[in-house]
Amino acid sequence: MARTGDSARAAAGPATHSLDFALDRGSPVPLYYQLAQQLEAAISGGVLAPGDLLGNEVDLSVRLGLSRPTVRQAIQSLVDKGLLVRRRGVGTQVVHSQVRRSLELTSLYDDLEAAGQAPTTEVVRNETVPAPPGVAAALGLPEGAEVILLERLRRTHGLPVALLSNCLPAGLLDLDAYRLEATGLYRMMRAAGITLHSARQRVGARSATAEEASRLDEKEGAALLTMQRTAYDDTGRAVEYGSHIYRASRYSFDFQLLVRP
Repeated sequence: MARTGDSARAAAGPATHSLDFALDRGSPVPLYYQLAQQLEAAISGGVLAPGDLLGNEVDLSVRLGLSRPTVRQAIQSLVDKGLLVRRRGVGTQVVHSQVRRSLELTSLYDDLEAAGQAPTTEVVRNETVPAPPGVAAALGLPEGAEVILLERLRRTHGLPVALLSNCLPAGLLDLDAYRLEATGLYRMMRAAGITLHSARQRVGARSATAEEASRLDEKEGAALLTMQRTAYDDTGRAVEYGSHIYRASRYSFDFQLLVRP
């Protein structure tokens, strides 16, 4: 019978056996850091894929001529970054590379899917509520007007990466939970004939609350990236206001800066 998933990768043996490490013992850069950097580069470059096993620390230390504490420190630094995970009975596995997202008017779901990050969605709230003042102002609605409040937990490779809160004018489109868990919000808007044209967006950072940390599998006070966005259709109507938080250990925004002539 064919093996699939983690069991197949475990049967294939440690993925690091095929890697060549170049460690400069005369460099002032600590050996653990050199090893961690090369492992991280292999993960971000796709040489080590999600689910790949790193192998036993003892075997890796013998192969590289390093002490076991040095190898353990390198691996732990990548565990702390969220790139590796230690699983009882399985070993140390690659989880993912960090999600890098350009600042464009795109859906997180579409971006993650295009990057091969296997996104899944859990709908936490989907209800009609009176618009708070800030949301009403962003959407150009009277304060207290009804809006659809949508809260979702987005995961990649089974691990949480973002908490998404979106508000849309009531009656804009049907947002049933089944479709929301199967696809992205912007795909649903396009399917309903809504043409997204532009957006205003603000990116920031703050520390995680206890509740946010619990949902995102982080420690309380961990660094979070924040993003607030108001999206407009091709008539200039505000159709969506989003307030999202992302795990800084797993997510970053990419900017392209142009020199003004």
